[in-house]
Amino acid sequence: MENLLENKDTIRSSKKNSSIVSLLRSCCFIPQRYTFAIVALIGLCNAFTMRTTLNIAITQMVKQRRLGRGKHLDPDACPSDMVFNTTTFITNPHAIFNWEEKTQGLLLSGFYYGYFCTQILGGFLALKFGSKWVLGIGLLSTAIFTFLTPIITRTGGSTWLFILRIVEGMGEGPTMPALAHMMARWIPPHERSILSAIIFGGGQFGNIFGPIISGILLDKARDWAYVFYFFGAFGLFWFTLWSLLCYSEPNEHPFISKKELQYLNQILPRAKESNKRDPVPWKAIIRSPPAWAMLACNVGHDWGLYTIISDLPKYTHDVLKFNIATAGILSGLPFMAMTLCATIFGIICDFGIRKKWHSVKTARKIYTSIAGTGPAIFIILASYSGCNRNAAMVCFIISMGLMGAYYSGMKVNVLEVAPNYAGTLTSFINTVSTLAGIITPYLTGLLTPDSTLIQWRTAFWVCFAMLVGSNIIYCIWMKGEQVWWDDVRKHGYPPGWKHGSLIRDEETKSSQDVELIEKI
Repeated sequence: MENLLENKDTIRSSKKNSSIVSLLRSCCFIPQRYTFAIVALIGLCNAFTMRTTLNIAITQMVKQRRLGRGKHLDPDACPSDMVFNTTTFITNPHAIFNWEEKTQGLLLSGFYYGYFCTQILGGFLALKFGSKWVLGIGLLSTAIFTFLTPIITRTGGSTWLFILRIVEGMGEGPTMPALAHMMARWIPPHERSILSAIIFGGGQFGNIFGPIISGILLDKARDWAYVFYFFGAFGLFWFTLWSLLCYSEPNEHPFISKKELQYLNQILPRAKESNKRDPVPWKAIIRSPPAWAMLACNVGHDWGLYTIISDLPKYTHDVLKFNIATAGILSGLPFMAMTLCATIFGIICDFGIRKKWHSVKTARKIYTSIAGTGPAIFIILASYSGCNRNAAMVCFIISMGLMGAYYSGMKVNVLEVAPNYAGTLTSFINTVSTLAGIITPYLTGLLTPDSTLIQWRTAFWVCFAMLVGSNIIYCIWMKGEQVWWDDVRKHGYPPGWKHGSLIRDEETKSSQDVELIEKI
């Protein structure tokens, strides 16, 4: 029994003592937590581009689209850059499908159905088998299917493409849970804000460069397949970097410096090896106010984020009446602001914590509030800017810039609340909040059937309520330190706990056996 319990420790010890590993660690001078952050940034960038490639490419896949006079007149309508007294047919020799708008909408939503399904599974696999291969193989599968999209779509049409998008979403589902689990093993507390901003900024880089690169590849009526080939190949390239340079934990890394390894082992809270054999403490998680507070906050954030991602291009085109080329460029500016501000907020937050101007808990409240109430206010100001297009776009850019503070607030808070179950808790949060990505575009469509300024204002007030309400819930029930159920052996059970043991029963039996052996 005791040999079984010590088996993993023996293997790990022999690996540590390898002369090759010792040589590599003595020669390495690059902090590997920074290498991990950069490669993770590139991975998230690629993940977001593969997620949204179809949004751009589908405009060149359908045989024709029509620009004509609208059926509804808006008394508050803005002057237009476009001419509506003619009907224009835009053809493309590579457009071979006759999909209706309803079919196109279903295809664009297919990814999120798959993404929703594998969040919990991703957290479980990361906890049991390590984050490196769970995350890596997940994105590798998405890259392969992205690369094969033109072949599969031309063979099976919309049905096969819808199934393919679901499978791609399933591949990306474990990304955030596995990444959170890995970040808890690699990022020291006083560097969490800045490194988290860098890593999660990869998603915003994907939102910026995905449409730009896709536009270049699709220019002059080029084959839409090039978009899928490019981002699929880029995913394969990233998987090579990930396989060679990143590892689930510092102790498994063959060429981390001895100084950095010792530093990370000392500063990062870790449960005992026996905790890995425990079941996931779902009974405690679902009864944990901090977990639900983070869930509510993430739902509000995603509601605001998906409103901008999904609907800002439509708002700038249909309401503010920018031409489609200008609308595409302007839609990327808020994400540039978000990426820049996320880094700035991260630096300021970590500096304040190091200087002890405020506690970690206070920092998470401050920056989460900036990321919640700030965007809510400026989104409403944008809607009341009316046809002052410059003022409206400035408000949208500021709103997304302030949302960058989220990565120094709630997004990193999960690493402090549950460092040992960071992947599991993230999967729990993301599974529910992914519904915001499915509901938000649909609800916005219901609220804006004629796409008028007044109808859009109502949709933005709903967004305001979600952002502010979720922020209030978070500030009331959040925690800034490790909760008891993340390491029961260290913290024990709270008074009045009546829901059974969270520790595997076999441990009690094995400890009794060891005591008997020692007595003999």
